[in-house]
Amino acid sequence: MPIFSPLWISLQTALTATLATFLLGIAAAYWMLGYRGKGKGLIDGLLSSPLVLPPTVVGFLLLLLLGKNGFIGQLLQVFDVTIIFTWTATAIAATVVAFPLMYKTALGAFKQIDANLLASARTLGASEWTVFWRVVLPLAKPGLIAGTLLSFARALGEFGATLMLAGNIPGKTQTIPIAIFVASESGAMEVAFAWVLTIFALSLGVMTAVNYWSEEGQNKQRRVSSQFLDLKVKSTLFRRERGIGTAETLQEIRSRDSEIELSVEIQKQFPRFLLNVAFKTNRLPLGVLGSSGAEKSLVLRCIAGLETPDRGRIVLNGRVLFDSSCGINLPARDRAIGFLFQNYALFPHLTVAQNIAFGLPKGLSSFGVKRRVAAQLSAMNLQGMGHRYPGELSGGQQQRVALARAIASDPAVLLLDEPFSALDTHLRDRVEKILRTNLTAYPGVTLFVTHNLEEVYRVCPNLIIVERGKIAAQGSKQSIFEHPSHLRVTQLTGCKNFSRAVATTPHCVTASDWDCTLNVLEPIPQNLSHIGIRAHQLLFFPEPDAANTFPCWLVATSETPHRMTLYLKLKSPPETPNDYHLQAEVFKEKWGWLKDRPFPWRVQLHPLRLLLLI
Repeated sequence: MPIFSPLWISLQTALTATLATFLLGIAAAYWMLGYRGKGKGLIDGLLSSPLVLPPTVVGFLLLLLLGKNGFIGQLLQVFDVTIIFTWTATAIAATVVAFPLMYKTALGAFKQIDANLLASARTLGASEWTVFWRVVLPLAKPGLIAGTLLSFARALGEFGATLMLAGNIPGKTQTIPIAIFVASESGAMEVAFAWVLTIFALSLGVMTAVNYWSEEGQNKQRRVSSQFLDLKVKSTLFRRERGIGTAETLQEIRSRDSEIELSVEIQKQFPRFLLNVAFKTNRLPLGVLGSSGAEKSLVLRCIAGLETPDRGRIVLNGRVLFDSSCGINLPARDRAIGFLFQNYALFPHLTVAQNIAFGLPKGLSSFGVKRRVAAQLSAMNLQGMGHRYPGELSGGQQQRVALARAIASDPAVLLLDEPFSALDTHLRDRVEKILRTNLTAYPGVTLFVTHNLEEVYRVCPNLIIVERGKIAAQGSKQSIFEHPSHLRVTQLTGCKNFSRAVATTPHCVTASDWDCTLNVLEPIPQNLSHIGIRAHQLLFFPEPDAANTFPCWLVATSETPHRMTLYLKLKSPPETPNDYHLQAEVFKEKWGWLKDRPFPWRVQLHPLRLLLLI
């Protein structure tokens, strides 16, 4: 028997077990990452159990399973195959005890990946295999290397389960740990110590070599990735669900349908609210306005196929994306959607050019890919930045790259989720101008989610107001801002002055919180509850006999770079700093004219400016 046989057996066993656990652990971890069924905790516990069970218990359970009286053992006997007390049993024992380390480490690495990166890849047309191979594996690489090292070390040092299942057969199943045990039991301490030094040096050497290789590999990737575009994009846009039918290009879809239109009618029950929206929109950008927590983004995610409604129907240019009654639910990759996420969701391991090229349709030549990428870089004022990585860009540059990537694949719908929320005022203005310019030429449907009133007013001619998952108002921006009918809609569109109201005559309303009676010109709704007026529409010093004109006193002021907010008390001087009825907003020039005038001032709540609300 060769003296070094425990070394060869241990290396062979550890390498085999490491390869097996690498494949099985990653597959199990990725499956568990997306699993949403029942018993997830139980399944995870079973997969992790060899990590916490004593090795002898694991070996005993394997013996019961693979022994001649076990289920698998009896099945193998039919083919005259024996597992126990063979090298195969050694490899199986090492694989089972090392598996949880690879599985848990890989699962942890996968969970650290921003879910929006995976969603972004899917909306760009990537298949699940492409998402896994091009996004998940590169981003989880450090964790997977760590899991591989841990698995190798655990397999190399396995003792208890191996002894139970494979025994101690010199030259056949005797690994280094078993050789150490046998040598120490027989008093050959020098031999035992030699094997201890061997396994220690082996483990330390492998860990050092793999860590060095990992760092060098990352540096090499950074050096060479700027020299070329990875053209092996496996995405296939516009494929039918389950492969039924031939692939359609966006041009074919548009030529088939004379009218660009998105129709949405969906419901989805969440633990705290019901998402229930219905609307139609065309090529004119549609703003989705609402406060934080109004669940605006969920509407976009349902359209993109990242969330599945419980009921309803989504139709794009006559093409059904989702229909609960017919069982149609196209995956995100087949919906021809461009999604600009709030955090941009750029792939950090890919360059700017590779990010933009990620969603380009299959079959483009190398020249075609470079031409499209160059065109997008030019349109977004990003010339010369194609070789950079997202982490090397400013927030405004990242936002423009994300927009370029979303548009590059020529999507039928462009979904913009709070695209400017992370930008400062200067960058926000610049990027907004670029967006408006691109939307002018964009031939598809655009949905723009925001809670910023001025942004949505500048970008979108039409609006829907979403509140707690429901549409509170929809129509042109002029009609919603100038003639809102509901109190909450008026608040969401920036109105700051409200009072409880009661109709006293067909053209007269008592505003109890303002302590005044007002003439109105609009018909008074039967279920009138409040009256309002916007802060910039109060008029100062009208004619003394003008309708709805009252004396007022200034209570306090609040200053911005260009405007002043004035807090006013009607009819009598204020008694406390919080004793005011109305807020008025005026430019600094108007404030310079007002501030030195003696009190009381005169203020008019013009009848044409009053909002009658239900």
